[in-house]
Amino acid sequence: MNLFDDTTTRNLESSLETMTPAHDTHTGASAVLDAPEAAQPSPAEAIASAPDAPENDARENDARESDTRENDPPENSAPENAAAGADDFAAALQHFETETEEAVGEDHVIKGRVVKLTATHVVVDIGAKSEGMVPIAEALDHEGKPKFQPGDEIDVMREKGETEEGYINLSHLKAHRLRSWDEIERAYNEKKPIQGVVVERIKGGLTLDIHGARAFLPGSQVDLRPIRNLDGMKGQTMEVAIIKLNKKRGNIVVSRKQLLEEEQSEKRGKTLQHLEEGSVLTGIVKNLTEYGAFVDMGGIDGLLHITDMSWGRLTHPRDLVNVGDQIQVKVLKYDKDKQRVSLGFKQLTPDPWLDAEHRYPVGAHVHGRVISVTDYGAFVELEQGIEGLVHVSEMTWSKRMKHPSKLVNVNDQVDCVVLSVNPTERRISLGMRQLASNPWDTLHDKYPVGATVEGRVRNLTEFGAFIEIEDGIDGLVHVSNLSWTTRVKHPSEVLKKGDKVKAVILAIEPDKRRLSLGVKQMQPDVWDSFFAQHRVGDIVHGKILRVANFGAFVEIAEGIEGLCHNSEAVDGNGQPTHLEPGGEFEFKIIKMNQEEKKVGLSIRAVGEEASRQEVESYKHPASSSSSSSNHTTIGDLISWKRAGGDSN
Repeated sequence: MNLFDDTTTRNLESSLETMTPAHDTHTGASAVLDAPEAAQPSPAEAIASAPDAPENDARENDARESDTRENDPPENSAPENAAAGADDFAAALQHFETETEEAVGEDHVIKGRVVKLTATHVVVDIGAKSEGMVPIAEALDHEGKPKFQPGDEIDVMREKGETEEGYINLSHLKAHRLRSWDEIERAYNEKKPIQGVVVERIKGGLTLDIHGARAFLPGSQVDLRPIRNLDGMKGQTMEVAIIKLNKKRGNIVVSRKQLLEEEQSEKRGKTLQHLEEGSVLTGIVKNLTEYGAFVDMGGIDGLLHITDMSWGRLTHPRDLVNVGDQIQVKVLKYDKDKQRVSLGFKQLTPDPWLDAEHRYPVGAHVHGRVISVTDYGAFVELEQGIEGLVHVSEMTWSKRMKHPSKLVNVNDQVDCVVLSVNPTERRISLGMRQLASNPWDTLHDKYPVGATVEGRVRNLTEFGAFIEIEDGIDGLVHVSNLSWTTRVKHPSEVLKKGDKVKAVILAIEPDKRRLSLGVKQMQPDVWDSFFAQHRVGDIVHGKILRVANFGAFVEIAEGIEGLCHNSEAVDGNGQPTHLEPGGEFEFKIIKMNQEEKKVGLSIRAVGEEASRQEVESYKHPASSSSSSSNHTTIGDLISWKRAGGDSN
């Protein structure tokens, strides 16, 4: 006869499955699994349950069962105790699972441990029946890198539902935000600063991540002064003050400016305790302008003007300091009412110009750096605050240099000679050409006066032509020294730029760097020949070249001109002679000046001379000379009549 029915077996197995899941590993599982064997019904119970047994059999069986129970040992009570133990364990297991479910319930932050990271989730062990899954996006930082590694402890909250594989849905972000809100509320109530990381730039300001919660930082609250490039602050960590909080709506508004103002106010109070004219303080350069630098001395800003930065000349404050530099400054002036502070930097060192005259005597050789190049020269820094000017005329012996930049550039290291020092005007004149030999000092030896030289026409002016005879040495051919015979108005009538010409050294002035040349001197002087061959009283034939108000210029030989004054331009009868260019007449030389190369001419003197000759010829006829002289010609009568012989 079968002691178990199918219904009893199925109920027992069902109760075991409910108490112990297939994947559970509790230590009490083995005792529960052994319970069915100890809980089997006795033979009497099995017989009583048979439906076809007669009553006498039942009584007989009862008597037999009673005898059996009296004769059984005490161990027969073990099955009942085992069944009671199984019930107690099932109740304890159910109580444990209930507590675990409550602990993992929603709105509760629990601690878990990271098991592993997958491409989509983070597997977390929270001590429940199954592990939980956190979306991988909640475990990445702002750079997209995982914030956790296997074995790390992590805060999570349970989400509704489970995954298809039976894992619990978890959220790290919710747990983080829940804890963050506690800290944020505490900071807000206690008015304490809190740290946040700039996540992104949005319209009107920045978004900050404060322990997982998002906060809004208005652009006007970022700094004490407006910041133009808010995009550049992304990723920065900063302390802020919470000025507005609404947990229901999840709104957080913060301010960094408020903390900076409080910090600045505290620093200002400490600074004002030591701020007085003449005191030396340490500050940080905050801003640069064209006229100076603003220095933060601890809650109060002072102006360091460009003229008080260096004893020398600065083109811009950035030549000496940059934003962020920590420098020492001296308080020059402090206006307590207007809270204005004037600072000085150069006042920390003595004025280098006080003894510049002794440190840089005239004639001393010095070394410096070119700091500026202008049209008129170059400024050379000899030391901090001391600079000298090398004028363009003192750079080279050559006159051909058009601009100082052809010889020096900014930051070039140069050697110079001190020419003069004026500490009152803070000026030092320097020279560079003095370090090289002056070619003009030896010019007499190379080119004595009267020597013939050859050069190239470098430039033409109205008064002459400049001819380069060697590098840096130019000579001037004056327009009057271009030709003996031709009156030259402009040198371009005779020469062209670039022409090679020969000339004669006329004069050398080394101190003035002047060299006079002559081109016409290469040919004989026609005036010398004329004065050697003519005397006052000579009759010459001439041609009118040009007419002036006072007379006419007459060409009496090639290249030789004479002047016939209007008072001398009359005929034999005393009538003025009409002179026009191109007309030809006989002239008598009445004046000669060889030094000034001047010749005076007269037409009237020619007529007077002819009249005297005719009169003398009439008074003293030459009868003995020849027989023909006794005869009077028609010409003689005409001449005699002109001389007034008819009146005699």
